[in-house]
Amino acid sequence: MNRPETRYAWNGEVSLAYQVVGQGDLDLLYLQGYCSNVDMNWESRHLANFLRGLARHGRLIVTDRRGWGCSERFTPGSVPDVDVLTDDILAVMSEVRSEQVAILATYESAIVGSLFAAVYPERTKALILVDPQVTYLPTDETPWMPTLSRWQKQIELVRDTWGTTDWWDAPHGDEGEWFSRYARASVTPGGLAAELDSYLETDVRAVLPSIQVPTLVLVDTESFYEVLPETGRFVATKIPGARVVEHSSQGGHHFHWYARADSIVDEVGRFLAAIREEDESFDRVLATVLFTDIVGSTERAAALGDRRWRKIVEQHHSAVRTLLARYRGVEMDTAGDGFFASFEGPARAVRCAAAIVDAVRPLGIEVRAGLHTGEMERLDSKVGGVAVNIGARVAAMAAPSEVLVSQTVKDLMVGSDLRFEDRGSHELKGVPGAWKVYAVARQ
Repeated sequence: MNRPETRYAWNGEVSLAYQVVGQGDLDLLYLQGYCSNVDMNWESRHLANFLRGLARHGRLIVTDRRGWGCSERFTPGSVPDVDVLTDDILAVMSEVRSEQVAILATYESAIVGSLFAAVYPERTKALILVDPQVTYLPTDETPWMPTLSRWQKQIELVRDTWGTTDWWDAPHGDEGEWFSRYARASVTPGGLAAELDSYLETDVRAVLPSIQVPTLVLVDTESFYEVLPETGRFVATKIPGARVVEHSSQGGHHFHWYARADSIVDEVGRFLAAIREEDESFDRVLATVLFTDIVGSTERAAALGDRRWRKIVEQHHSAVRTLLARYRGVEMDTAGDGFFASFEGPARAVRCAAAIVDAVRPLGIEVRAGLHTGEMERLDSKVGGVAVNIGARVAAMAAPSEVLVSQTVKDLMVGSDLRFEDRGSHELKGVPGAWKVYAVARQ
């Protein structure tokens, strides 16, 4: 079976195993609780298919947390604190050059994932919790959790049967033998017993309300031992804006990579797609664009010669930039003798265009200008989209020393002291429909 290469990140002297699967514009960090071994994950066709499904939604980063699988093991006397595990996530992210991840954490790994999202919101794109555990003992808010005596019996079961076919939670059928090996390759009985004992003191409920990133909680509606649907529903009520989705394991094994794998992969895909769509909307802004260019520049350059023309162009650029600063415009691009600028509002943009027309006339040149207001997409430090194309087309229609605006700009200027003259409806190249265009009336 094809499997990705296992590599190591380092947090000090501690090595942390990870794999990277697939590629995409979003990084998805998978933190699997109980069990975890990045090499042996791929020996289960169910788990392998689940991971490949997740990798369809972005670049999947799979890692064994400290103490588990192919990462540095711990002894019963050196169980790491939860905040050390969050530092380990940063180390893995640094190694794979990821600035921000969506975290998918299952079972007890939800403790680490939730703490990371709360402490490092700028590094967390989203949080997805599958059958999460956030506390281990009964509390006023979580009275359904197992009692201390029940946990103590569970710890004894770990010592006696972990990694054998007698383990109570081993799947049956074709993966029973694999799971016994998988359990032994994940963690030793002493290490697991010690970690469980330490988690009895762990409670991250107080952290949940401080999580501000988009959060999805996926819950198995069928109860099984310490991971209960009530806990998932509780977590969703504590994280602001969290959404909970419930699926049934349909009487099969509760491990999420069996009966619920396809449902989880699909739900994760929808959730991440919604975040991408929301991000794109954040990158769209309402702005007024201004395009100007010198009329007959080629002929003027030929008549004046390169040296004189270069001086005029420099004076033109200086005048335009001075006026952009005065009217709070942002220079987006300069191509030859033309300017492309954006403004937060249409009034300043129109007045700036008129001022530019007047300012360059003493240089013996004339400019044409066009403006449009619309929703534009941010592309790094620039803006783009159909609205920009409309602004450029309107500018191309202007006569020497004329400022043309679209219907949208005129409508937004109702109540101002500026007057506009109808220049009729026009088809703009590459833009559907007919567009009314107006000229700014000069005083």
